[in-house]
Amino acid sequence: MNALYFYLIILVHPYLAMWSKSFKQAGHKSWEALIPGYNYYVAFKISCKKPFWSILLLFPGIHIVMWSVVNTSYIRRFGYYSLADTFQGIFFPYIILYKIAQSNQDILPVTNWANSREIGARALGDHLVLLLSLPIIGHIIALILNAISREKPGSKSKVKEWGDSILFALIAASIIRTYVFEPFQIPTGSMEKTLLVGDFLFVNKLAYGPKVPVTPLSFPLVHNTVPWVNIKSYSTLETVNYTRLPGFGKINRNDVVVFNYPSGDTAVYDPRMPDGLMGHDYHGIVNNEAFYLFQNDPETARAYQIATKFYTDSLTRKGKDVSIVDSLANSYINKKMLKELEIYKNKARKMLAEEKIAHQGGELIEHFGVIYRPVDKRENYIKRCVGLPGDWMEIKKSVLYVNGKPAFVPEFQNLQYTVTDFTVSSNLNMMTRYGLEASRGDYFSSDGKSYTMNLTAKELIKLKKDNPEAKFELVLSPQYSSVSSYKPSPMELLNNLGQFPKDLYINNTITDYTRFQIPKKGQKIAISSKNIAWYRRIITAYEGHKLEEKENGIYIDNKKVSSYTFALNYYWLMGDNRYNSADSRIWGFVPEDHVVGRASMVWFSKSSDPLIGIRWERLFKMIH
Repeated sequence: MNALYFYLIILVHPYLAMWSKSFKQAGHKSWEALIPGYNYYVAFKISCKKPFWSILLLFPGIHIVMWSVVNTSYIRRFGYYSLADTFQGIFFPYIILYKIAQSNQDILPVTNWANSREIGARALGDHLVLLLSLPIIGHIIALILNAISREKPGSKSKVKEWGDSILFALIAASIIRTYVFEPFQIPTGSMEKTLLVGDFLFVNKLAYGPKVPVTPLSFPLVHNTVPWVNIKSYSTLETVNYTRLPGFGKINRNDVVVFNYPSGDTAVYDPRMPDGLMGHDYHGIVNNEAFYLFQNDPETARAYQIATKFYTDSLTRKGKDVSIVDSLANSYINKKMLKELEIYKNKARKMLAEEKIAHQGGELIEHFGVIYRPVDKRENYIKRCVGLPGDWMEIKKSVLYVNGKPAFVPEFQNLQYTVTDFTVSSNLNMMTRYGLEASRGDYFSSDGKSYTMNLTAKELIKLKKDNPEAKFELVLSPQYSSVSSYKPSPMELLNNLGQFPKDLYINNTITDYTRFQIPKKGQKIAISSKNIAWYRRIITAYEGHKLEEKENGIYIDNKKVSSYTFALNYYWLMGDNRYNSADSRIWGFVPEDHVVGRASMVWFSKSSDPLIGIRWERLFKMIH
């Protein structure tokens, strides 16, 4: 149900509640109940003497809580305190409000906390409020405080006091977290060495304008899962279309941006795993599982092995009719493996829907289902925005090009090198001399002689200067498509499914990427079978259309089309730790409605290495 209906209920509520009658019993005019907005101002003034709390009714999600607050407080002013009364006040107050309107009963004074009878009458109702505000934990706090300090005569009970305090603290924190700034912890090393695992930072939501939550009915201060119990923290009973409030600016190239993971619309749920997830990239899991099922299908495994052998032989065999062998291999690969890949994808999707998945080695692993996540409840990721709407992007030998020019290189961006003839004698020596942390994945060695290192430009210069005999070679994954005469193997074709746009015939790698343009809102492009792979997910998942690719052309929403106009702006984001980052090279464009805010400041940082502990030099460090 769209949020509009909830606001309509709020607008109509004063008339259904017959406030025009009960307002007179509270010493106000009947007409005050008939003016939208002002009637809530008066109702809050009557019920809890906080008229300006009525403003909170404007905030999606918060409005439902405040609606319950005003109703519960209102009926209590007329003597309805019990557990059943409180429950009705929170969820369906109309029966009690009808009784009040028909009774001509005068409003009662606020609770006399020195009167044990009045305290007893409302005790269970106050317990219900505390339970709904902060389940169990709130009662533990209240019981502890009650045990160590006696309640003073005439003062509120600890349950009432903490119920009110916790409820409004959560409301205030939810508003700040949703519309102003949000704390965020760096979980992975994709932004090393700009941001480190263990960094705690603030995300500025006012920088680009805060998003109105798509699912505003949500458990406060958690993202998509309630801790410890691993259940969804949100309800889709109320939803809001994408809306972004005005901000102080727009996304600039090279901003460090927090966003909702674009490939996180579907997730594999498993409470045994951290955050209840077996994997964030459901679509990658489907591709991997499809290939595994294909390879291990008894009907095709033998034929696949023969075709692969024929293919290998065709490249090396001399004095034989290579064209025949090559034709046999390609015939099988194209007609069987590649054309039937979607069949195996469907098998993989079915297995995932049935809460099981075949793991490498043949082990069948059970999980707990596939779940859909709305935009605002997808995992939060953080990367650097290297491409804006309309930009042309390309990667050559790990060098990023934007609009044909080498892109800005952040100070701590690092690339991966293979280093031989290196003279450093110990890991400790390397760490102290160059600031490299083995535990952070900056370097490793398999034989103690050669190293694989992730180095910034400054670190590379320093290491070369101190070790003139060492050989530094940039690790590359060249595109086979750059060699026109090269014929890719079945495995190489399938490896293309690991990089965006996850198409068998588009050969991108982590270090070399085909030139492409980032879509821009309002931009109209020609589409065909040659370029549709880049836009499949935009058209279907992000902009909500039905896409069909037929032999006679492209169909969108059952109509044959030759062009498409984009409804949203899109961005290209990459991690500064270029060789250890799941970013746009894996899952593609980031739609504007997924952008959360700009990472602004590291306020705390702690290393998992006990020898390092708190990284004092990173406290209150601004992010650039």
